[in-house]
Amino acid sequence: MIKPDLSVTAPDTWGHVHFVGIGGSGMSGIARMFIESGLSVSGSDSRESSSTLSLRDMGVRVDIGHDSAHVGAADQLVVTGALWQDNPEYVEAMRRGIPVFHRSQALEWLTRGKRLISVAGAHGKTTSTGMLVTALREMDEDPGFVNGGVVHGFGRSAQSGSSAEFVIEADESDGSFLLYSTAVALVTNVDPDHLDHYGSEDAFIEAFVDFAEGASETVVISADDSGATLVRSRLREANVLTFGESPNADVRIHSINSSGGSVRFSLSWRGTVYDSELPVPGRHNAINAGGVFAVLVSMGFDPHRVVRGLEKFSGTERRFELHAVVGEVSVYDDYAHHPTEVDAVLSAARTVVGEGRLIAVQQPHLYSRTALMCEEFAHVLESKADVTVCLDVYGAREDPVPGVTGQLVTDKFTDPSKVFYEPDWRLAARRVSELAQPGDFVITLGCGDVYRIIPQVVDALSTRSSRP
Repeated sequence: MIKPDLSVTAPDTWGHVHFVGIGGSGMSGIARMFIESGLSVSGSDSRESSSTLSLRDMGVRVDIGHDSAHVGAADQLVVTGALWQDNPEYVEAMRRGIPVFHRSQALEWLTRGKRLISVAGAHGKTTSTGMLVTALREMDEDPGFVNGGVVHGFGRSAQSGSSAEFVIEADESDGSFLLYSTAVALVTNVDPDHLDHYGSEDAFIEAFVDFAEGASETVVISADDSGATLVRSRLREANVLTFGESPNADVRIHSINSSGGSVRFSLSWRGTVYDSELPVPGRHNAINAGGVFAVLVSMGFDPHRVVRGLEKFSGTERRFELHAVVGEVSVYDDYAHHPTEVDAVLSAARTVVGEGRLIAVQQPHLYSRTALMCEEFAHVLESKADVTVCLDVYGAREDPVPGVTGQLVTDKFTDPSKVFYEPDWRLAARRVSELAQPGDFVITLGCGDVYRIIPQVVDALSTRSSRP
């Protein structure tokens, strides 16, 4: 894993920029905005995707696979934190003395001179960023944004924008969220994670303190989350606005009704109650909306217009996203990769599935997180899903750890009849098709490549449905 050197400043001007890992949602968005800025761009990725195909349509040379020759005549490299130091393109750049920048440094360059809204937190970043952009556009603003997922209303994860506001999903996993010149910071929650980078929970908390205190205008922070409350108690100089269900929150969210495919709720702000309904399920989305409302009213936007703008939000890619319905079995996908996120997603699904069952297909993410949180994952999956099919660990930036597999999670279930460990995806898809009945929901969970099993699940369900 390549850790960004945040002491290095991105250049004022760029030459030809080569993006290593250009197909990722964040990287492809930044690359697209570099192109829109008139820069020459090329890139590479390990596999073809809709993002690489879209960039090719824009005239970008995108190579599949990694090779030193792909660097070509690049003046700078932009890389992701998930890249290994033995990547041949990275090695070639280092050999030739070509400057290498982390994606966050490229994003910082794009946001210079903007009124930057940075969204951070262990959960809810992508959704909250999408909500912010949606509401701003509904209020006739044209913000730039870079999000970790495609916003359904716009069909893209990034755009340049012409107004002063710029919204980003700020990644705390490697500390790069401290790089930006943030005007308004939104902290959705501070659930300790990424301890492989920070080393301790206290260091993780302190990073959020630094992030919040770096906001030049306002810090909007959860009043409900214990980690966020701890961060707030350590803030020395900051203009703080809180949101949540707590009666002491500045923006209080209450009267939440999350039954069905939408969520209805009320927001109390400065003595006035604003009623709203979002076309996405789950009480967690009402909470996310409360944080976004707090951000926008703190910036001077009219509360009534903010609420009406929020109601146009239709979700983001890989967040409770319906992919298919086969034989009355609905197949969804979600990015949830932390126990708290899994809990929220399955709770939301429970309000929609009715009399059907929830079948979770979980892909644990990172060996370190799986070893540390296997018991928490098992508890949430066993209590919130009717049955779970657990795949093997998606290691991402980490080397395999002996003994750390998906079975660590399944072994923690108290009722073994509710879980199956299937590292072979073909067998896992078949297992799902055998378990699912009309009216059930199948939900893939994880921030790795678990969504790639969906075609196999759909095929297995179709084969079963076609049998006489």
